[in-house]
Amino acid sequence: MTSFADLRQTYAHGALSEADVDADPIRQFETWFAQAQAADVPEPNTMSLATANAQGRPSNRIVLIKGVDARGFVFFTHYESAKGGDLADNPYASLLFFWQPIERQVRIEGRVEKTSAAESDAYYHSRPLGSRIGAWASHQSSVTDRATLEANEARFAAQFGDHPPRPPQWGGYRVVPESIEFWQGRPSRLHDRIKYIRTAEGTWDIVRLSP
Repeated sequence: MTSFADLRQTYAHGALSEADVDADPIRQFETWFAQAQAADVPEPNTMSLATANAQGRPSNRIVLIKGVDARGFVFFTHYESAKGGDLADNPYASLLFFWQPIERQVRIEGRVEKTSAAESDAYYHSRPLGSRIGAWASHQSSVTDRATLEANEARFAAQFGDHPPRPPQWGGYRVVPESIEFWQGRPSRLHDRIKYIRTAEGTWDIVRLSP
């Protein structure tokens, strides 16, 4: 077995300079996301979501982005899940997109707010029926067994049929970015790191970070 310490990858796919990037980090993200899709990056909408509880203990998991605009980055989950508990105690989060085939990552940090009920309703009702029933069947992050999950699924499917309402404990969160960093892999570990930092006036400063 190869030693972990001997595993290395040379990054040489591209470069990133301050002159290349858009003045608006959301437009820059949308450009990179479109390029990840065009490059057939597997599931480019997956992102790592890091939260911390009231004691500062961090937790991390993969979730799916479901929307991005000038207000921020949106995902949906159970409000009573482990991540929901963290965000209730400490409403800040970090997101990470890693698009390995094009040697890029994007890091987002900011405060978190719930989306409106109307936004949560609209997305919930766009989901496949099985996913809508699943949101009722699962008490996310709680200890359970498979038989209980399947019994809950059958019960709620019988109760709601084809038109389940959105569970009150399920909905969206929006990460309102305070900083967004774009990372492009480069040879010799001299990677390009361009970071946007939101100012008190709501504009964006752009800086280069050492790799």
